[in-house]
Amino acid sequence: MTKPALTDLLHAAVAAVGGTERPGQVAMAEAVAEAITDNTHLLIQAGTGTGKSLGYLVPALAHGERTVIATATLALQRQLVERDLPRTVEALHPLLRRRAEFAMLKGRSNYLCLHRLHEGVPQDDEDGLFDPFEAAAPTSRLGKDLLRLRDWADETETGDRDDLTPGVSDRAWSQVSVSSRECLGATRCAYGAECFAEAARERAKLAEVIVTNHALLAIDAIEGAPVLPGHEVLIVDEAHELVSRVTGVATGELTPGGVNRAVRRAAKLVDEKAADRLQAAAESFEKLMELALPGRLEEIPEDLGYALAALRDAARTVITALGNTRDRSVQDEDAVRKQALASVENVHEVAERILTGSEYDVVWYERHDRYGASLRVAPLTVSGLLREKLFEDRSVILASATLKLGGDFDGVGASLGLTSEGRITGERTAVDQAGGGGDGEDDGEGAEDAVPRWRGLDVGSPFDYRKQGILYVAQHLAPPGREGSRGDMLDELTDLVQAAGGRTLGLFSSMRAAQAAAEELRGRLDLPILLQGEETLGELIRRFAADAETCLFGTLSLWQGVDVPGPNCQLVVMDRIPFPRPDDPLMSARQKAVEEAGGNGFMAVAATHAALLMAQGAGRLVRATGDRGVVAVLDPRLARARYGGFLRASMPDFWYTTDRNQVRRSLAAIDAAAKAAE
Repeated sequence: MTKPALTDLLHAAVAAVGGTERPGQVAMAEAVAEAITDNTHLLIQAGTGTGKSLGYLVPALAHGERTVIATATLALQRQLVERDLPRTVEALHPLLRRRAEFAMLKGRSNYLCLHRLHEGVPQDDEDGLFDPFEAAAPTSRLGKDLLRLRDWADETETGDRDDLTPGVSDRAWSQVSVSSRECLGATRCAYGAECFAEAARERAKLAEVIVTNHALLAIDAIEGAPVLPGHEVLIVDEAHELVSRVTGVATGELTPGGVNRAVRRAAKLVDEKAADRLQAAAESFEKLMELALPGRLEEIPEDLGYALAALRDAARTVITALGNTRDRSVQDEDAVRKQALASVENVHEVAERILTGSEYDVVWYERHDRYGASLRVAPLTVSGLLREKLFEDRSVILASATLKLGGDFDGVGASLGLTSEGRITGERTAVDQAGGGGDGEDDGEGAEDAVPRWRGLDVGSPFDYRKQGILYVAQHLAPPGREGSRGDMLDELTDLVQAAGGRTLGLFSSMRAAQAAAEELRGRLDLPILLQGEETLGELIRRFAADAETCLFGTLSLWQGVDVPGPNCQLVVMDRIPFPRPDDPLMSARQKAVEEAGGNGFMAVAATHAALLMAQGAGRLVRATGDRGVVAVLDPRLARARYGGFLRASMPDFWYTTDRNQVRRSLAAIDAAAKAAE
């Protein structure tokens, strides 16, 4: 049978989802198909509106090998599983003569645990919950959530937390879910045959396409036991998020609360001597953490070293005891033991990791107003881990609207472990050997064979950014200081919002700055100003999209999480370039490491971090072909500083100006046109 042409398959899929075929989408599909066939890797930048999900789904389905698709957001996972995949599979069925199965798979704690639900939670956290076996009505919000979860358990087919609407608090969900470490295992659990997590895994084993999240992909790569079925193709969408998600999974944490919880859980199951030893170590650690000042620990202080050694050794003793002791007086002892073991093992592993003192780890104290002090350890870089674990045995496609920073893919490629030695340029099989691997960046003998072969491709955007948007830099303002009010910035913001008639998404570098701006503008303007944190994010975005005069101010999640096409978002304001804080332990450590290796740490770490956020933030403005507006950056360094060109080159190619009067006139004209069309 003649294999159907890729263009015919793509045309059928686009028609099925009701979209419009675009040149960038065709170029993307062809590049993805080539990478899969050649078993190489592809970084592909596809701007908003390209239709990138079909750009990778169609060639993956045409290839016919098992494919894992990992995304960063729930919204995209749902779009793939509920809309794009069902329609695409049906559309391609007559041409491919097969109907591909697909499934969603997440980490175990995302699924409701029937054992926890029916047998109850070991009461070691002193939550004061109502007795789950009593029919009496709960007396708290938590109790109401638990009763709703019990009712939902009888209705749901998936047990997936994300299918529960409205949702419940993390505290409530933790009462009915388990981590992989706490799970008894299907063969030992009375509810193993009905387990939602096990059912999801079974569906995934039978599926040709598996949709998951970055976190589970990271766990699969980092931990020894695989959680994803074997696959020949990996597609990472929203790939600009991957490094931070993998870093998060690879980060260990010790808190007084977590250590004390481990003590309480273990105390019921081990002999008094072992329990007392862990209790004493926990108390010493807690006293030390009360005095901890935020910041990096380049060397472990002697008192902390003693405390961690005591915790590690006491935890090891308890772990051994948990394997030897049985307590018939403890109801459902296996579940209690599993939970205790998971907590104590975490204490042991993190303490041991910090004491080992790897040069590839960063250790720091962190203090949170609500949660208190914590001791954290994270990898200095995840590039080597990704290179070894992600790119070895499969073709990997990494897609995003923002992968090309400062005009090329080198920065993002390096963070992912893809070096210039492996870059494919020119002809399809020509490997760029510039430098011959003799520049000191090789990983050792035999590195030539181990270097992943990759290509970067920008397929552009269907939008005409220079006609649809303006990038305005308020060059006349004073450079922002680290602290203190910026009166000139607030004046400028007021004028811009007034000229736009509202319609403003305000992206701030800190919650404090967002709150100050919202408070000030509420006093100056007769316009609704919404502030992140005062409502759920979903409700804030809904209200912002529903009313043209409304403004929405907030911080990090808004830089990447808002999709409001149309006239209600015509001004996107960034208060300052979002460099990481100078005292951020992990970022500053990464910057220092680059400098010690002879590189430009500021550009490689701080500027790249800012460029990625600014590219994402600016991308909030133009979401459809009819959108028009202004991205205003109220930080003169974007125009004046040497790194400004790098940052601007990372953003959509808007028409650029520093003329404040021109921008006010443009905003007023856009506002008038929008009102006339309403």
